[in-house]
Parts: sequence; C-alpha cells; structure tokens
Amino acid sequence: MARKIFVAGNWKMNTTIASGVALANGLKETIGSISEVDLAVFPPHVYLKSIAETLAGSQITVGAQTMYFEEKGAFTGEISAEMIQDVGCQYVLLGHSERRHVFGETDDVINRKVLKALAAGLKVILACGELLEEREADKTMDVNERQVKSALEGVEEAAMANVTIAYEPVWAIGTGKTASPDQAQEVHAEIRKLLAGLYDEETAQATRIQYGGSVKPGNAAELFAMDDIDGGLIGGASLKVEDFTAIVKAAL
Repeated sequence: MARKIFVAGNWKMNTTIASGVALANGLKETIGSISEVDLAVFPPHVYLKSIAETLAGSQITVGAQTMYFEEKGAFTGEISAEMIQDVGCQYVLLGHSERRHVFGETDDVINRKVLKALAAGLKVILACGELLEEREADKTMDVNERQVKSALEGVEEAAMANVTIAYEPVWAIGTGKTASPDQAQEVHAEIRKLLAGLYDEETAQATRIQYGGSVKPGNAAELFAMDDIDGGLIGGASLKVEDFTAIVKAAL
C-alpha cells in the first residue's frame, strides 16, 4: 500500500508573530502548492490564528502543539479541542517527549487527550520514543509499545484513519544525533507490527509513521526512502524556510 508522505514542522516555543508570519509566507511561496506530500506546521498557540490565516489557500495545514481533554471550565492556561478548531487547526500533536518528560504528562493523560481530539474531529499526530538510557538498556520497543498501546486504548479502528504516529527517539531530538536510517526503519517496522496486533494488517499498512529526531536536508531523502518511514516530524529545521523546503522536496 502506498502511503502518502507526511511532513510536519513543530515550531515548539519559537517565533514572534512577525517572524512566524514571515516563516509561513516563505513556506507558502516555496511549498504551498505541493500536493504530492501532506504538509502541516505546529506554531505556538498564541499565533495559531495568524498562521492559519496566512496559510489559507495553500496546501499547508495547521496544528496545535497540545490540548487538554476537557471541553471547557476552570483549567487555567489550557486550551480545548474546540478552541483549536475555532482558530483554523486540523491537527493536534500529542504525546511529544517534551510534554512527557518536561511537563510530566502520563500515558493516561495522553490517552484521554487522544480520545478527546479524535471525538472532536481533529487529526492526531501521536509521538512516542525512548530515552538514551532506555535504548542502551535494550528497552526501545518496550517503551514504544507501552506508549503507543496506552495512547490508543479505546481508539476504534475507524478512527485510526485520523492518527499518524511519530517515532522520535528522545536521544536524537535537538542533539544533532540521528538514528541511522536502518535504526529508525527497524523501530518503525516494529511499531507497524504492533498496530497490526492492536487492529489488523490493513490498518497497520494504512497508518503513517513519521520519523522525528534531527531530520535535516542532508539526511531526509535517505530516511524517507525506508519502507516504513512515511515522512517526518521536524523540529529545528522547520524554523528555516530553506531547510524545511529542502526536506519537503526530499520527500518528493
């Protein structure tokens, strides 16, 4: 089954309104009309509306970097699925290692967010990945299996059409270290096997699994050429028009 490559840019806590709009305009010029690859950017919450308006009419969709699982109420600082959609988002990124390890989000919290996002009609990029000490202790698949299984608890097979998995080895995020294409492919293949067990082979083959972890213009083509790597969740390189453009063009 040919899965459409999906390249997404996670801006994290970067940009101002001016630099974010400039970045979005630059991307609109260089890759805004590309339809052979699915494209999305994940700006900070406060700029979502501006970036969504800037990218309107292009092929680049917009997502939020996280959300809360309640509809509304006394949850200071949080934003809901409805708010995200209200400002023009189609996607939400959940389970990112920084949410897990910096902000202490548990598997249960991530599962509740995934269920809420899908029920609200958002598309989800679900991130998973092991720490360096977990990889060195040969626990890579134990960790990824636990994270994926728990996050997808209660997610119906039909809803998997709106889920993309992003494998991000934590030791390769922002460190300049990258899993070799073979290392990444091995984990992607194992995650796909896991999905076949949780659902069925057809669902596993249809689900896109992105690689995230220091993807750059220089290594993107080699990574994306692997059988089970269906694009990338790009961090630092998504903040430069020329770098993100080069990565997207490598996917073509």
